[in-house]
Amino acid sequence: MSTASPIAIYEQMIQKDNFSQWLGIELMQISVGYCQLQMIVRPEMLNGFGILHGGVSFAFADSAFAFASNSHGRLSVSQQASMTYAKPAKEGDILIAEATQLNLGHKTATFDVKVYQKTSEVVIGFFRGSVYRTAKEMGPY
Repeated sequence: MSTASPIAIYEQMIQKDNFSQWLGIELMQISVGYCQLQMIVRPEMLNGFGILHGGVSFAFADSAFAFASNSHGRLSVSQQASMTYAKPAKEGDILIAEATQLNLGHKTATFDVKVYQKTSEVVIGFFRGSVYRTAKEMGPY
């Protein structure tokens, strides 16, 4: 296992993660196997119906998934992910993505991510993903 802390791994990853930067995510909490992010829904994130585009919701959840799955210190890459959309979000909503590890194996791991509105705690989506855990330790890449 890498000697880098989850926060150091997050900081290393976010430096080159232009899309997560574009989302405007803010790290709320991170620990081994867990990540909580915050994001504000902006006008350019809305679809033609004036609600948060599903692809943006997915990407937000995927970012939390990526940071949580790599927090162990081994480079982990997504194998599969899906999302169920429960409620819409609108411009100005503050969203939380909370990624939690369900299982951790030598080569694979599975995570759930709940995306919800910060003030009302209304869940807007449920994401589940699995990663392949490489043998490579996190470090400069």
